[in-house]
This record gives sequence, structure tokens and C-alpha cells, in this order.
Amino acid sequence: MIPIQIDSAWKGTSDCRNCGIRDMVLFADLNEQDFGEIHTPIDDMVFAVDSVLYNEGQTALGVFTLRKGMVKLVRATADGRERIVRVLRPGDVLGLEALATERYDTEAMALTEASVCRIPLAVLHHLSATSPRLHKRLMQKWQQALKDADDWLADLNFGSARQRVASLALKMRDPEQPHMTSFFARDDMGAMLDIKLETVSREISSLVRDGALKPCDKQGRRYEILNEAMLLR
Repeated sequence: MIPIQIDSAWKGTSDCRNCGIRDMVLFADLNEQDFGEIHTPIDDMVFAVDSVLYNEGQTALGVFTLRKGMVKLVRATADGRERIVRVLRPGDVLGLEALATERYDTEAMALTEASVCRIPLAVLHHLSATSPRLHKRLMQKWQQALKDADDWLADLNFGSARQRVASLALKMRDPEQPHMTSFFARDDMGAMLDIKLETVSREISSLVRDGALKPCDKQGRRYEILNEAMLLR
């Protein structure tokens, strides 16, 4: 296979050199020689709200770096229910498990419009073997993903119902508008937080009534954070 030109590897369909979150992504530490080893273009993709990036169990086409927006990871339980296991933000990597299994362990769905780079598995396998820099970055991202999963579970499944809802509000802050937060459907929230749907609705109403949150849409999904200290209690 004939290598593509270095400049094309940087650009391809994704302009890695001018990436706005360059220091956060997988290719942050690569040099020109590393990019000379890339034989396949990196896809620059945009997914609309509620679009599926990939399905649980699907054969993997690549690993995704999230540049903009938020994506939820969903896994089906043994009894057929779906559970949101984590929410990813800019700089996070989706589908790292595919490097070991070549399949995705979860469904990934865009919570907001999501801009991603899809890096073919062959590119990552090759560069991981030839570039110590990328191998180290992959291990860092893998470790961060494990830590984030542990933190997600710890923060959202302990404490009172009010504390769990408040923790979710803080975790779901908009990266570009930190004073704004988003919620899921109430049944999804109940499953994530291990509390009843009715309790979720009651605690959200309580936070609004107490002045911590202000609803910004009729669907009850978008809220303005008015009092962060109250959410941290």
C-alpha cells in the first residue's frame, strides 16, 4: 500500500493540525514521521441529535474522538432494558474496546449535535505498534475511560435522591455553556440514578422551586443553573 502524503494525513477529511482540541485527542503527541505512517484517511463526521454513531455488538469500523457535543453510551441489560452507562464530552474517545474485540460494547447516540473524527482500526493498530507516543496516549485514554466509568457510578448511585439528581445536573453541563445543563427522559434518569421515575420528577421540581435550576424548554430537558452551590450540597 502506498502511503498518502504527510499533509494529506494531517488533513484528509479531518484537519488534525488545526483541531481546536488538539491537546486532548489521540493524535496530540504524534509528529510528522508518525503521520507519514498513516495510509487511510481519517473521517470527519457530524451526527445530528439522537443519531446513532454505532450499535452495541456491531463490528467496529474505527474508534471515534469526540470534538464537539455530547454522546451517551447505552447498554442493553439481560432483561431487555436499556441503561445509559456514561456520557462523553469533547476530548473523550468512543469505542476503545474495539481495539481488543473489534466490536462495540455499547450503543453510542448523540445527545446534542456531535462532531467526531473516526480513526480506522487499522491506522490505530499500525501506529500503536510503530509509535510509542500513540501507544502511551491510548493507554492514558483507556485509563481515563475506566476512571470516568467508576466516577460516573460512584457519583450518581450514592447519596439521597436529591443529591443524585443534583450530581447529574452538574455532570450534564454544556461544555460550551457551563451555566446550562441537560437532562434525559425521566425514566432514563431513574434507571441511571437507581430511583423511581416519580422521585426524579419530584426532585427536579424541588430544585426548580428552591432556585437551583430554571427550566428553559417545555420538554423539561434543558435547564439553566442558577445556584451551583445548592447543587453541590
